[in-house]
Amino acid sequence: MVGHSLMFPLATKINGPMVVIGDVHGQTVQLLSLLEKISALDDLAERWIVFVGDFVDRGPEPRRALEIVLDLLAKNPKATAIMGNHELALIGALKWLPTPEESNWAERFRDFYSAETTFQSYGVSPGDLEGLNRAIPEAHKELLINLPWCIEHPDYLIVHAGLLPDLPFARQLEILRARSFMASALPWLCDHWLAHVKGPEDCPVVVSGHVPVEEVVQCDGRILLDTTGGFGGSLSAVLLPEGRVITSDS
Repeated sequence: MVGHSLMFPLATKINGPMVVIGDVHGQTVQLLSLLEKISALDDLAERWIVFVGDFVDRGPEPRRALEIVLDLLAKNPKATAIMGNHELALIGALKWLPTPEESNWAERFRDFYSAETTFQSYGVSPGDLEGLNRAIPEAHKELLINLPWCIEHPDYLIVHAGLLPDLPFARQLEILRARSFMASALPWLCDHWLAHVKGPEDCPVVVSGHVPVEEVVQCDGRILLDTTGGFGGSLSAVLLPEGRVITSDS
């Protein structure tokens, strides 16, 4: 797939029914199976398709996963996506955007993000950041750099890891909308503990991935969608507002 004509920015404020897809992590077999099931929905034309981030690392085909997502985003005006911590780490490691020196993204990406498959999928030796920078197509780079940090819906907020419980919702929205890569900490994309807490009282239902769960969790104002962790198993999506779950092997 080549010649994507994707326009930025991606949609960040949406309304109406959705299908939200969990962390892909280069698992293209599961992704294609899940998308085939989603394509059979009777009301698909009325639904937004939203990805919760983490397209790269761990699974076998990060490059192809990004191609599939890019193709869908280019063809479907009601498709959008957010950034995960793995995209954040990749951007920081390759110095595509300014990040704090103390973040040390290059070392973290190489050593702690199971990024070997990302390097390999672009034909680069694991750890070769200069080679990876040269190998990633411009269309992939543009998508990764421009991914928003949240999607706002009247009844839901889609963010990769979650919201802080003790910071006003309006303030958190300001930070997420601004996408400051120079922030010293980015818990909304990176912190695992946010999966286990509710957001502020005035926030809508928070939909996220990031933390592996055995099956989709829907309770206490939270929906958790990462049912593979990038290590195999069934990729999941949830239809909202119905709460119906679709999986790649169901």
